[in-house]
Amino acid sequence: MIAAICFSYGLIMDTRQLRYFTEIVSQGSISRAAGVLNIAQPALSQAVRTLEERLGTQLLTRSHAGVAPTEAGALLARRARRILDDLARTEDDLRNLEQDPSGEVRIGLPGTISGIVALPLITAARARYPRISITVAEAMSGFIAEWLAEGRVDLALLYSAGNKRGAVAEPLLEEELAVLFGAGVAAPAEMPLTELRDRPLVLPSPAHGLRSQIDAAMQELGFAPQVAVEIDSYINIKRLVAAGFGASILPLHAVRDEGAQGSLTVCRLAAPGLWRGVDLLSPTDRPVSRAQEAVRDLLREVVADLLREGRWYGARPPVRGSVHVRR
Repeated sequence: MIAAICFSYGLIMDTRQLRYFTEIVSQGSISRAAGVLNIAQPALSQAVRTLEERLGTQLLTRSHAGVAPTEAGALLARRARRILDDLARTEDDLRNLEQDPSGEVRIGLPGTISGIVALPLITAARARYPRISITVAEAMSGFIAEWLAEGRVDLALLYSAGNKRGAVAEPLLEEELAVLFGAGVAAPAEMPLTELRDRPLVLPSPAHGLRSQIDAAMQELGFAPQVAVEIDSYINIKRLVAAGFGASILPLHAVRDEGAQGSLTVCRLAAPGLWRGVDLLSPTDRPVSRAQEAVRDLLREVVADLLREGRWYGARPPVRGSVHVRR
């Protein structure tokens, strides 16, 4: 293990101090961090003071509720996590160079993708790489992109993310969006988007990427959505549509079961339709472990299998020129 990290301005920080500091920030309390680290609280407080003196800036703000990082402290915590993760991965790779890849790989997935990908990925990884542990973190794409930039996840599947600073995006597929109405509503099997011009709609909020895509597509056709309800939950959007609050637009795979059961009426959009892409994001600004490389390749395989076998319903391989959206 490398004993110290040297910064360009000559400051030397021991990796132990970095571990101490990241744990304090994570716990939000010096006393709780001392318990986790099994270190006396005064010694931990002294370690923070030493860091602050060496850096010449305050790293933590203290209150009766605990501690919180200052802007400088938050920056140090982010960089320290990345440094410690890189060191751990390097050490693991060196120890296991002649063996199958091992270690933890953290993957960020939006909930709608996780429901399709997580189980087959973990199943395939356990069969092929039993020494790799996969941790799945679910959130909206914007949060996951931040986690990837901060090193909190190692890989991510995001909706049409595009290349971001410190990461490269590889398009894996596109999924079709469809219109849904309440049960019993007379609707054709296929309709143009303009048919929704004067209909009340149940949609995600403007902060949601799917809403951005819907707004842009309608604006291009010369109208704006008539929003009846805004809610950032696919489950509740479907419930509100079923209860008669309006129509909506969701991924075809997300409404397949309800359409088959008759609880919702599902209508596809006339060509070219609306499609949004799913990208695989990998970091470019930090070392990638053998385990991460293995899981990245396996993710490609799993998504390709889901497409080929029709298990990602309403999805297709990426098509040049299709409409994508950041979420």
